Amino acid sequence: MLEASAHHQLKALLQREGNPRWPHHLTLSRLVARSLRRGDHTLVRLAPGTDPSWWIGLLVPLALSEAPLALVVSDALRQRLLQVEWPRLRQVGLELPCWEGSPPPPASRLWLLNHRELLQAWRSGTLGERQLVIPESEDLETGLRLAMAVRLQPADWDALRRSAPRAEQSLLSLHQRLGKRILAHPAHAHQPVPLAPEDEAPLRHLLPLLQPLPSPWSDWLAAGGEGWSSWARVDPSLLQWQLHRQPLEPLRELAGLLQGRGAVLIGTLGTGMAAGPLGLKPTVTVELGDPPLADPLPVYAPLRQPLPNSPHFAEHLLDHGRRLVLGQSGLTVVLIDDAALCCGLASGLAAEFGSRVSHEATAPDSNGVICCRWSWWMEHQARLPLPRQVVVGLLPIASLEDPLTAARVAELRRQGRDWFRELLLPEALNLLQRGLAGLRRNGGRLAVLDGRLRSRSWGRQVLSALEPWVQLARLLPS
Repeated sequence: MLEASAHHQLKALLQREGNPRWPHHLTLSRLVARSLRRGDHTLVRLAPGTDPSWWIGLLVPLALSEAPLALVVSDALRQRLLQVEWPRLRQVGLELPCWEGSPPPPASRLWLLNHRELLQAWRSGTLGERQLVIPESEDLETGLRLAMAVRLQPADWDALRRSAPRAEQSLLSLHQRLGKRILAHPAHAHQPVPLAPEDEAPLRHLLPLLQPLPSPWSDWLAAGGEGWSSWARVDPSLLQWQLHRQPLEPLRELAGLLQGRGAVLIGTLGTGMAAGPLGLKPTVTVELGDPPLADPLPVYAPLRQPLPNSPHFAEHLLDHGRRLVLGQSGLTVVLIDDAALCCGLASGLAAEFGSRVSHEATAPDSNGVICCRWSWWMEHQARLPLPRQVVVGLLPIASLEDPLTAARVAELRRQGRDWFRELLLPEALNLLQRGLAGLRRNGGRLAVLDGRLRSRSWGRQVLSALEPWVQLARLLPS
């Protein structure tokens, strides 16, 4: 059986390499092998911040399986697979033939795909009946949404006018009218401008009359309906704008992608995330957590703090930021998803601590301070030193000023559902746990300066997601 063979090979590999850093290698290997043999849906939850050595427990059964498979990974994970894990397998005599590119491989080869290539393979029918292995399932929805996104740039309007010269005046008039609507919106620079269906209606009525359409206009026209959100981004230096469109629920638009085929999904889905936004009911769901922590996480979160909409909030951040940074010998990361607040706090701290303070810099000093957005931190934290302190200026709750978030919330409202506790809060808790995983490994401390943590009823769920933790009543240099 595949499970026994994978267990034997992986055990020999781990013994050859020495003591494993992760205790669940063999369990993961058996789960993956069983799922591949049965062709069912298996969801494996890993603890946020799990050591990346777990990869070998996934790859050994993939190397031994004869089933046609497709491995869906991001570009960063693909690089680790080919440069780190693949050589590990070869050292013990295991071969994992990896096929890259758009033409489908022979049935015995493992097809290595990113989210865009997966989308293209499924739409073209070349994916066939291959089982899917998705080791970053927490990012599947986001990856597919970005793969399905459509963007119209100024050059695309010129291409459309050249392809339909008889409609040039109509297109110019529509472009001018839409531009006035976008540029008149009182939005902050670089902030997306939401577009209502009536804003795009004249263009949608004209485009079918201009068939055939050059790319990406045909994609833009096809990506319509209530399941999509549209917005514009303005370049204030050039007074130019781009149109963007993304699906609210990409797997709903790709109905059938995960149905009728086996799928192994592995990811760090945190508290509050069910099978995730994946819309699946897995046959097997297993949680492979880390051993209990010996020491709880020190958390500084005073009882009485101003709310983010308070006029004193920026002053509150700067005052506490100075006290938190003072005396710190390691890296401090300050997380704020508000551009004005983040830059203002970075400037204020730089006036106090000089070049130690930076804004989204990837080469900080040993005792540096990085002020950044949550998305930036999630993208770069693996390549940065482990922080000794994380300061959460704003909890990572998505803003309704984001057109995509607003559209997803509006959809839940139409269904009469609790959009905050079903969508925004679970996503925030998942992001919080993943963003603080390195802090736990380094024995650092956490400070939460968002007054909503103590004043809102849902703050208790945030504190529960941080367990185990111990409260710091006062600040002392560490």
